[in-house]
Formats: sequence, structure tokens, C-alpha cells
Amino acid sequence: MKYSDLQGKSLAELQKLLQEKKLELFNLRLQKQLSQLQNTAQIRLVRKDIARINTAITALNKDA
Repeated sequence: MKYSDLQGKSLAELQKLLQEKKLELFNLRLQKQLSQLQNTAQIRLVRKDIARINTAITALNKDA
């Protein structure tokens, strides 16, 4: 996911996407603890996506 993909979205869409990514991160961490996660780099990618979404939300709030 790129930041440019997030710029056209509304605040409600961004918050929903953030909630989904946080749930995905939780599930990945759970899989890691249970030794079921094959690709641990996925955790890093999801964390970066969460940071991008938070940046987009902050930018949207500053404009308003």
C-alpha cells in the first residue's frame, strides 16, 4: 500500500482500514507466537501500513 493510495479516501474509510490493519497485525503476532507464521516480514509491512494510514489521518485532520 502506498501513501498516494490513501490520499483520496475519507476519514471514515481510513479509520475502517486502520481497524482492519490493527486486527491483521494482532492475528500475525498470534500466529508468530504459535509458530504458525512462515513469513515474519509480514508483521513489518503491516506496521508500516498502519503508520501510513495514521499519517493520512493526521494530514486529513490538519486540512479540516
